[in-house]
Amino acid sequence: MIRKRVAAQEQPAGPAGLHGSRGAIVAGGGVSNSVAQHIEAQQAFVLSPEAHGPIPADAAGRGVSNIPSGAVGGFVGRTTELTVLDEMFTGPGEVLVQAVHGLGGVGKSALAARWAAGRHETVRWWITADSEPAVHAGVAALARALQPGLAGLPVDVQSERAVRWLADHPDRWLLVLDNVEAPLHIRPLLDRVPGGRVLVTTRLASGWHRHAATVPLGVLEPADAVELFTRILSQHGPREHTGADAVCAELGHLALAIEQAAAYCAETGTTPLTYLDRLRAWPATMYAAAAEGGDSARTCARIWRLTLDHVDATPLAGDLLRLLAWYAPDRIPRDLFDPLATPPEVDAAIGRLVAHNMITDNHDGTLTVHRLVQSLARTPDPEDPHRQADDIDEARDDAAELLARAYPADPDHPANWPRYRALLPHTEALAGHHPADQDTLYTSHALDRAATYARGQGAPALTVPTFQRALAARERVLGQDHPSTLSSRNNLAGAYEYAGDLGRAIPLYEATVADFVRVLGPDHPDTLAARNNLAGAYESAGDSGRAVPLHEATVADYERVLGPDHPDTLAARNNLAGAYESAGDPDRATPLYESTLAARERVLGPDHPDTLSSRNNLASTYESAGDLDRAVPLYEAILATRERVMGPDHPHTLSSRNNLAGAYESAGDLGRATPLYEATLADAERVLGHDHPDTLTARNNLAYAYGAAGDVDRAFPLYEATLATRERVLGPDHPDTLSSRNNLAGAYEALGDLGRAVPLYEATLATRERVLGPDHPSTLSSRNNLAGAYQSTGDLDRAVPLYEATLATRERVLGPDHPHTLSSCSNLAGACMEAGDLDRALALCEATLATQERVLGHDHPHTLTSRNNLAGAYVFAGDLDRAIPLFEATLAARERVLGYHHPHTHASRINLASVFLGGTLPRDD
Repeated sequence: MIRKRVAAQEQPAGPAGLHGSRGAIVAGGGVSNSVAQHIEAQQAFVLSPEAHGPIPADAAGRGVSNIPSGAVGGFVGRTTELTVLDEMFTGPGEVLVQAVHGLGGVGKSALAARWAAGRHETVRWWITADSEPAVHAGVAALARALQPGLAGLPVDVQSERAVRWLADHPDRWLLVLDNVEAPLHIRPLLDRVPGGRVLVTTRLASGWHRHAATVPLGVLEPADAVELFTRILSQHGPREHTGADAVCAELGHLALAIEQAAAYCAETGTTPLTYLDRLRAWPATMYAAAAEGGDSARTCARIWRLTLDHVDATPLAGDLLRLLAWYAPDRIPRDLFDPLATPPEVDAAIGRLVAHNMITDNHDGTLTVHRLVQSLARTPDPEDPHRQADDIDEARDDAAELLARAYPADPDHPANWPRYRALLPHTEALAGHHPADQDTLYTSHALDRAATYARGQGAPALTVPTFQRALAARERVLGQDHPSTLSSRNNLAGAYEYAGDLGRAIPLYEATVADFVRVLGPDHPDTLAARNNLAGAYESAGDSGRAVPLHEATVADYERVLGPDHPDTLAARNNLAGAYESAGDPDRATPLYESTLAARERVLGPDHPDTLSSRNNLASTYESAGDLDRAVPLYEAILATRERVMGPDHPHTLSSRNNLAGAYESAGDLGRATPLYEATLADAERVLGHDHPDTLTARNNLAYAYGAAGDVDRAFPLYEATLATRERVLGPDHPDTLSSRNNLAGAYEALGDLGRAVPLYEATLATRERVLGPDHPSTLSSRNNLAGAYQSTGDLDRAVPLYEATLATRERVLGPDHPHTLSSCSNLAGACMEAGDLDRALALCEATLATQERVLGHDHPHTLTSRNNLAGAYVFAGDLDRAIPLFEATLAARERVLGYHHPHTHASRINLASVFLGGTLPRDD
């Protein structure tokens, strides 16, 4: 529950005035021997003769100045601000007033002193102006400096004399009014002087439009901050300054904090790195520490406490600053605080903090607060009423609640992405500012939302610790068996799966399913969803033997519990079709995809995202089956619909564009495939970023298209860049990273660089065996590819046994009719042929072709490849009577199915011509 406090209204003090009307100079009974009497409050003073008239015009002599010199000696940087002040004070005429404003401790007074010290006015006078009486006293001090004989007059009279002199000599003076708390404190003075120069320093950012032009002052540049630190640290000789940059960064490059830290290190012999450790361990002590001889009232903690004394009079202002302390310092969404109070009350609190430079309004709906202000506001101090431990703890929990409530429900919808991006850094900061055992359920929810979004945006490995922390909070607060805890455990398992860590994902999914069944029952929708996720993990692991039955059982339960047309039922049915496809069973996958699509069109509508996903899956199935006549038009229709419904930049639209390019490539139409891949990659980089998984996939696909076109000069850099990025973003062992490594090895092999291809294949296979297991389909693909590389080097002694082992494992794991198993048969046949074992090669080729005709159909591209390979085997066996008709049939089928210009059709044409001409046969992939 977010709470608010109401403070008493601030009561402004009445002005004292600079009008010199509280006494009068009189001739007490006459004038004798040039001695006058001043009567006020029943007291009499004897005045010197010079006190009778105004301050003389030449009273300043060669110059009068009290500009502090200490700040000038330690001054660094600020070249731009000094130039701005020079330019602002160039004009003649009426009084010029400039106000330098900024956070307490940012260096306003140092800037003013440095600039004023370089001026040429005859009178340069510094006045501490934090109240009207202080201004009054400072002007009186100027009078005494100009005419020491005025010392015996009351302050009112002295100030009146000084004001008159200033008014009469507008081109000869500069006043610095330091630390002005309110414009009304200096207004009486400014109204009396028609010319001259006045420089104001103030923490107030607003309220100056009627009084002065303003110059905002920010923190030091990093290099200037380090220079200031090292200058103070080394004032008595060389000192160890390693880590000075880190200290300055931790202190947010705030001048006063840097001076305070450097002086502490110089006095105590503490190194910068040690100071940094102590600052993090004992922040309250270090923020309040002042070096011997330093002004303990001039620490950041004390200065900001005085500011907060003023700010806290506005309701919510102090509470708001404590809330802001828990977020990242920059671009904090202003609307986070809408639930705190009515809009006018929130506006007033923000305005009060902005006016005192405690925060910055970026005028784009976001706020910024200095990180050191945040750190102090998070650090309890029993002596500071604004930093009580209970108030700080309450603010931390409220900050978590505000974040949790601000996250939109659906992190996958692009319309919500800007909001997720805006909240993500503040969620990370909140979690980083306190230990995990202080997390609330709101903290857990914010972490879960942030991690879910980050995973979808391409940072799977980074999300695992966030999901782990969200789960730990729910287990601690709600217990092991609470449904929310189980959901969090399911999400963590999903993060493991997405990061490629199936060794942790699957056992966690299994345990979560068991807990859901025990706690909620076998038919609860959350239980069914968990079972569906477990089945998907089995599928990702290549374990079709467990994936397919579990998907089937889940679909049956969904249909029974929710009905055959419920969206979750249709999603489960779609997943089952995908499992059939992964298992190499297109006869069951395609009809199920078709029926799911029809149901989604009827229930959800033709343009619903799930309907479009079903249509895309069906197109992919057609493409896998070699039915490009149905696949390509369906991909084109899906792309057109997604562009119309979701927009051209939606990730699903980009995926459709990529899929269509792939279909063009499968059809041998590189003239349309390559430009579409290029456009898709450019759009993905612009919309999703260079490191998003979908962007990396698009980059990989474009590299493949370049390679297929023989353009290795463009293919290789893309393959290498994709691999490097995946290693950095996803980690060296992620399945996508391993695929990139495999693809790069294949590119080296295609180029004939087997010296680099073979070691890369071997390394990829070893990693896949370790990460995915020896029987995973991707591991088997690596084994097959390595065998092919050995064959390319002529090392049949290693190639044939590896092909045999791969075939045997695929028959056991995937089944004898799986397309990958049949590819292994064909590859082994080719190796046997090269080894001179023609009888075995012919038997394998004939068996492979017969199975593919039965499983895939007579016109599937893989079937046509097997038919071509069998014809080649007949040629090697010298049986042209069977080879030539088979080559002719393959060519005719490819012309009909793939088109006249497809590369495989062209290869068939060359093969047939080679036989007629007595040439050698190219190997057909």
